[in-house]
Amino acid sequence: MQIDKLRGKELDQLFNSILSLKDLEECYRFFDDLCTINEIQSLAQRLEVARMLRDGNTYHKIETETGASTATISRVKRCLNYGNDAYEMALDRAKEMESESSST
Repeated sequence: MQIDKLRGKELDQLFNSILSLKDLEECYRFFDDLCTINEIQSLAQRLEVARMLRDGNTYHKIETETGASTATISRVKRCLNYGNDAYEMALDRAKEMESESSST
C-alpha cells in the first residue's frame, strides 16, 4: 500500500479528526477551515469521476460533465482498477446512506 509511506502522527490526527465529525454540517465547516475551495472541489470531482467511471461513462462524457482532465480521469480509473477499493467502498456507503435518508 502506498499509503504506508504517509503513515504518521499527523495523518492519524487528520483522519481521527475526520472520523470525529458528526454530520454533514460539521464536515462542511471542518473542510472549509482545512482546505481551499479548489482543494475541496478537486476531491469532490475525483469522487464524481469514480462514480461515473463505475457507471460505465466514457472519458468524453466525464470530462464534459465534471471538467476533469483526462489525466485525472486516468488516475481515478487506475485507482478503481488497481487501488485499495476505497472508492468502491465510499461510493457504496454513500449510496446506502442516501437510500436510508430518502426512505425515512
